[in-house]
Amino acid sequence: MFSSFRHSMTWLHTWFGLVLGYVLVVVFFFGSLSVFDREIDRWAIPSSRFEAQPMPSFDRLLEPAFRSILPDEAEYEAADALVTQPLPPREQLEPEEWWAYTTHRDPVLGIGAGFGLPHPKDPEAHNHVHGSMTIDPRSGKVIPSDQLALGSGFFYPLHYSLHIEWLGLGYWIVGLAALVMLAALVSGVVMHRKVFRELFRFRPQKRTQRSALDLHNLTGIVALPFHFMFALSGLVIFSGIYLPVADTMLKPLHDAHEKEEEAQTGLPHDAAGVPAKLVSVDAMVAEAQRRWAARDMAGDVGFLVVNHVDDANLTVSVYRAGTDRIASVGEGVHFKGTTGEVLHEDPPQTQVSSVNEFVTGLHLQHFKHWLLRWFYFVGGLAGCACIATGFIFFVEKRKRQHAASGAGGSRWVDALAVATVTGMVVATLAMLVANRLLSEDLAGRDGWEKTAFWGTWLLAFFHAALRTTPMREARRSPAWSEQCALIAVLAVCAVLLNWISTGDHLLRTIGAGYWPVAGIDLTLLVGAVMAALTARRLWSSTPRQIAIDARGAAYE
Repeated sequence: MFSSFRHSMTWLHTWFGLVLGYVLVVVFFFGSLSVFDREIDRWAIPSSRFEAQPMPSFDRLLEPAFRSILPDEAEYEAADALVTQPLPPREQLEPEEWWAYTTHRDPVLGIGAGFGLPHPKDPEAHNHVHGSMTIDPRSGKVIPSDQLALGSGFFYPLHYSLHIEWLGLGYWIVGLAALVMLAALVSGVVMHRKVFRELFRFRPQKRTQRSALDLHNLTGIVALPFHFMFALSGLVIFSGIYLPVADTMLKPLHDAHEKEEEAQTGLPHDAAGVPAKLVSVDAMVAEAQRRWAARDMAGDVGFLVVNHVDDANLTVSVYRAGTDRIASVGEGVHFKGTTGEVLHEDPPQTQVSSVNEFVTGLHLQHFKHWLLRWFYFVGGLAGCACIATGFIFFVEKRKRQHAASGAGGSRWVDALAVATVTGMVVATLAMLVANRLLSEDLAGRDGWEKTAFWGTWLLAFFHAALRTTPMREARRSPAWSEQCALIAVLAVCAVLLNWISTGDHLLRTIGAGYWPVAGIDLTLLVGAVMAALTARRLWSSTPRQIAIDARGAAYE
C-alpha cells in the first residue's frame, strides 16, 4: 500500500491529526487556560479578589458551613430511581461525609458533603447524592452558586471532558485524542528526518504553505517532550475511567483489598449505626502539622475529609497541600473522630506509586513555581499553534487541486479549522465580556455566560462556513483575518469592562501587586496586539497570495 515505512507514517500523521486535531486544539487551549484557572476565577468573580487563604478553622467556621449544605437538587431528583421508598425531603437527608479542598492560589474555599440514600435498591452500589458550596474562608459567607468560576468551573473541565456528560463520552473522546496525539508525535519524528535543521528554520516570507509547514515543524519539535508528557500523563490520570477493572473483573479483589486495608489501618469502611459526637478537628489539624514538621515538610492543609459523620465510626483525614514538590502526595494523617486519637499515618510511597504520583503531579502542577507555570502555558499554546498550522498546510497543499476538480474538502477543512482555532478564542473572549456585562444579581447568571460561549462559538462556525467560499477558487479565506480582528476587539473590550465594572484598572492592580487580575488583563492586551498584527498581516498579504495562486506557483 505504501512505498516505504516513512510514507505510511506520513499518511498516519496527516489523517490522524486531521480527524482528531479539532479535539486536540480545544484540549490544548483550555488546558493552557487551566494553568491559571484560579486567577481567571478571581477576574470573573470580583468578590473573590483577595489574597489566597489557608484552610480555616474547622470548629469555628467549617462545621457550621458543612451543616448548612443541602443535596444538589438535580441529583436528589434523579435519586428517586435508586431507592425502593420515597425519599425524605432534601433537608432531612443525613450527611455521611464532608470534605474541603484548597490550594495555595485559592482565595475562596470549596466544600462539599455526601448524603446517604435510605432503602437503596442495590446496597452494593454507590448510594449517595452530593451537595457543595463555595465560601469566603475569612467569614464563612457563601459565594452565590450562579456566579460561575470561569477558570476552574468551566475552562478546566472543558479541557478533559468537553462538557459532554452523557455516558462519560467526553472523557473517552479526549482519551482517544490523546492516544492519537502520541501516535502523531512518533510518526512526526519519523517523517522529519532532518529534525535539527528544521528546528532552526522558519521562513515567514515564503508562501503560506511553506511558512505554515516551517512553523508546524518548529512548534512541534521545540515542545515535543512537553506534548508527549502531557498526552501520556493525561491518560494515566484517567486510566481508572478507561480501564475500570476495580469495578468490573477485579471487583471481588478490590473489595477484599478494602477490607484488608481497614484491618491494617484501623479506618472503618462502614458506619457503626451508633450516634456519636465529633471532638475538636482543629486539634487534629495541629497534630498533623506537628508530624509533618517533624519530617521537615511544609504544613499547609490542602484537603480535609470527615467520614461517617455523627457516627461512632467517625474518622477525620487531614492531607498536606504538598506545594513543595511535584508529586501529588498528601501524606495524610487519619484520626478517630470521637477521641482525636491518631489511627494511621500514610506510609512512604512504593516505587510504583511514586512514579504514578510524580506523573500525575507533572500534569496537575499543584506545586509553587510560577516560572514553570508560565512554561506550561506557553507550551500549551505552542501545541495549539502546531495543530493550527497543520490544518493550514493541509488546506494550502490541496486547495488548487480541489478547486480544479470541484471538490469541497479543502473548503470545509478550512472552515472547521477557523471555527475551532480562532472561533474558540472568540467564544472564550465573548464569555469574559458577558461576565463583565451581566449583573451579579442576575438570576441564572452562569447559564447566560455559558450561552454566550456556546452561542458565539456556533456563530463563529457559521461565519467561517460562509466566508470560506473563496476556497472554491483556490483563494485564501478572509475568515481567518476577520476573526483575528474580532479577537483583538473583544480582548480590549474585556479589559475595559473589567476596569469599568470593578474599578480594577492596570495601574491599580499592578501598583497593589495584585497579579492574578493584572496578569489576566496584561495577557488579554498582549493577545489583542498579536491578533491585530496577525489580522493586518493576513489582510496585507492577500493580494500577493491571490497573484501567486493565479500563476500556480510551484511548491517551494
